[in-house]
Amino acid sequence: MNRSDVTLERMRSFVRVAERGSLSAVAREFGLGQSTITRHLRELEDAVGVALLNRTTRSVTLTELGRRYLISSTEILRLVDEANEEMRGDLGASAGIIRVSCSAFFGVMHFCRLIFAFQDKYPDIRVDLVLTDERLDLVRDGVDLAIQIGQLAQSEMKLRPLGKATPILVASGRYLERNGRPARPEDLAVHEVIRKTNIAKSNQLSLTDRAGRTHVATFRDRFRVDHGLAAREAIIAGRGISPVPRWLVDDLLASAELEIVLPNYTLPAVPLSMLIVPERASVARVRLLKDFIAENISSIPGVA
Repeated sequence: MNRSDVTLERMRSFVRVAERGSLSAVAREFGLGQSTITRHLRELEDAVGVALLNRTTRSVTLTELGRRYLISSTEILRLVDEANEEMRGDLGASAGIIRVSCSAFFGVMHFCRLIFAFQDKYPDIRVDLVLTDERLDLVRDGVDLAIQIGQLAQSEMKLRPLGKATPILVASGRYLERNGRPARPEDLAVHEVIRKTNIAKSNQLSLTDRAGRTHVATFRDRFRVDHGLAAREAIIAGRGISPVPRWLVDDLLASAELEIVLPNYTLPAVPLSMLIVPERASVARVRLLKDFIAENISSIPGVA
């Protein structure tokens, strides 16, 4: 083996292809042609003298030796990154790229503004923001940090709770004028409630009064939807009452286009969390963004 042919560039290409299982995805991530990534892999395998990957037209998988080499390569690249940032000091902390993910509508309405403020403070840090309502595999999809709304499954990612968002019941004024304003949770039984099919147990509502008593309300659901934007449009159109996070409709409440229904009752709070790939948690620019988000997330309406 010619050790000089084992370059960090080739090793990084190998590690990302192994993690993502796709040459084309890594090429897009690195801003390179797929042929360049293929060449990196071929040259690395020639240098170490063994096949590291099994390639077919549809997939890329690790060989047994490739799995062993991936563990060592990941650790080598982590140490190199840490050493470089330590030498660069503050410059290393305030330069580079971070890939961040959060849900689409939350990102468009509120999280983008946090990212803009962060970049105003650290202008040399580039951010690749991924907006999706799917739960990503952070390692496979090359995401350093993700904002998640709702309960989380067990994960190997580092988790930092950010707070909770307490949903509220809202409806348009014209709906309430046409159908009446419910005074108790039991009154919802004769109202149209917009149901979120992507939320567990959304076929009923559990509300707590000021004395701490729980009321379980059933309702009709003539309109069902699996996305917050469609729910918002349905509420505006007067299609019914809906439980929503305050950040989704705060502007409509401020303009009096919507009203809070049953204001003396509360719905269960929804956790807001930040997930970080463990290998990236020690990277200075990721730490800066993590701390910035934690310090400023409460500026988003309804998050505490």
